[in-house]
Amino acid sequence: MTTINGRTAVITGAGSGIGQAVARRLAAHGCPVALADWNEEGLEETAASIGGPVLTRKLDVRDRQGLMTFAAEVTEWAPAPLGLVFNNAGVTVLQGVADAAPEDDQWVFDVNFGGVTNGVTAFLPILLEQRSGVIVNTSSVFGLVGFPHQSAYCASKFAVRGYTEALRQELRGTGVRAATVHPGGVKTNIVVNARFRADHRGEHQDVQSAATAFADVARTTPEKAAEIIHKGIEAGRPRIRVGSDAVLFDLLARFAPNRYYDVIERLETLLRRGR
Repeated sequence: MTTINGRTAVITGAGSGIGQAVARRLAAHGCPVALADWNEEGLEETAASIGGPVLTRKLDVRDRQGLMTFAAEVTEWAPAPLGLVFNNAGVTVLQGVADAAPEDDQWVFDVNFGGVTNGVTAFLPILLEQRSGVIVNTSSVFGLVGFPHQSAYCASKFAVRGYTEALRQELRGTGVRAATVHPGGVKTNIVVNARFRADHRGEHQDVQSAATAFADVARTTPEKAAEIIHKGIEAGRPRIRVGSDAVLFDLLARFAPNRYYDVIERLETLLRRGR
């Protein structure tokens, strides 16, 4: 197995959260990093915190041609062979299926799944040509279980999971690997930046209230998530679960596939009582 340390890493969604933490960690392990994000200010903050070689591009991952152009730029710029492509950009919307705004669902799917397929399309030929490297795509615990008022997010993350697992089989014998990341509750801005219509319990009137509640239950820091992801890639794991809650959700999906939400509701009740 080849280490990614010291090799060029491409990271989307690098302006905050997990993407930012992974960029900083890999740079500290000698990786030149090529970073993309729609959030230009966050991207600049990430770049400013990195001492080694860094390339940044403001980029919407829904733009396939933009990612193809970025891949060409990375190929020209890279001080070391490409070792990692981390398709990490993600968004969500909180709304019920019955009264969902279709344009919001489409936005989520285009960013979360379309962004992954665009990133793979752009960078996979480079990895195949050099016969080495890893593609890492961010799914979620909601790519393992369904959750109310997160139908579009769950659909996009289940799609990332299935797509990456199929890709992994296609890559047998090529020297290139593929892995899926399933974060649990990580303290990121995904809910702050969400589109909000209603939560499943009807407890929140706006996105800020929902974000505050999410911050209360999210246990894993982006830095810890980056450590888990980095170690998982180095160990060659095809599925990387981030956080104890991700491990729990995975086990529930495996051993109680028809009743996992009953268990989740009971656990939520116990957690509320314990506050």
